[in-house]
Amino acid sequence: MVAQGTYGGRWRPGLVPLSDGAGEVVEIGSGVTRWTVGDRVAGCFFQGWIEGPITAAKASTALGGAIDGVLSETVVLHESGLVAVPNHLSFEEASCLPCAALTAWNALFETGRVGPGTTVLLQGTGGVSIFALQFAKAAGARVILTSSSDEKLERARSMGADHTINYRTEENWDKAAAAFAEVDLIVEVGGAGTLGRSLRAVRSGGQIVSIGLLTGGASELTLGFLLTKNITLTGIYVGSRLMFEAMNRAIAQHELHPVVDRTVPFEEAPAALAHLASGAHFGKVVISV
Repeated sequence: MVAQGTYGGRWRPGLVPLSDGAGEVVEIGSGVTRWTVGDRVAGCFFQGWIEGPITAAKASTALGGAIDGVLSETVVLHESGLVAVPNHLSFEEASCLPCAALTAWNALFETGRVGPGTTVLLQGTGGVSIFALQFAKAAGARVILTSSSDEKLERARSMGADHTINYRTEENWDKAAAAFAEVDLIVEVGGAGTLGRSLRAVRSGGQIVSIGLLTGGASELTLGFLLTKNITLTGIYVGSRLMFEAMNRAIAQHELHPVVDRTVPFEEAPAALAHLASGAHFGKVVISV
C-alpha cells in the first residue's frame, strides 16, 4: 500500500520504503551508550514509541511511512530506536519481527488476554497471522485459522492449528468457527469484508483486535452484536519498544523461528513487493542486502 501510494494518503515522493530491518551496528556516535559496533539489532517500527500508550507524536515516527524506512544498504537510527535480536535467529529471520510479529504479540498478550485454554481465531496466513499462530500455541491456546487455500491450511495444521476453515468453500466461516469452540479472541486482519462475521463468531464477552484492512477500510458496523454480546473491539498499531523487548525474550525462551516464505536479493525488491501483493505468500517475504 505504501509503494502504491494508498496507505493513508501519507505517501511522499522519494520516501525510502519498508519498516522492518535487522543488521549489524557498523558505527556509533560519540554519545551512544546503548550499543557497540558489532551488535546484532533490529529497528523499532515506531522510532519514538519507547513505552506507554500510543500518541499522535509517537505515531509520526513510523519507519517507511511517516519517515524514511530501511530498504537501504545502511541506515542511521537513534540508539533508542533499536532492540537486540535473539541470538538463535539469522538476520533474515530477525528482520521479520518489527511489525508483523510485534503486532501479533500486542494483539494476543498486551491488548488481548490469551493464555492456556483460550481459543483464538486467526484470518489468513500472512505475517501477522502466522506469528499469532506460533505465539498462541506457545502460550497453550487453541487456534482456529481461516484461509482460501487448502494447501496453506494444511501447512497451518502442521504448525499446530487446531481447526482450519476454507472460507471459499465455507462461506459461513463464522458459524463454523463458533461451532468448533467458543472463540475468546479474533485477530481481525480483513477489515470491512470480515468484521461483520467476526462479530458473529466471537463469544459473548469476547475480544476482537483489529489490525488490518486487507478487504477494505470502509465498513458499516453492526452495533447490535457489539452491544448485545458485550464485545470489546480494539484497534492496535504495532507496539512499543518495551513490548518488542518482551516479545524477543519470549521468542528466545521458546526458540521460535519466523516463517519465511522466500528471500530475494536487494536488487529484486520490486519483485518481493509484487509477490506480497499477490497474496500467494505464507509467512514473511524477506529482502537480503
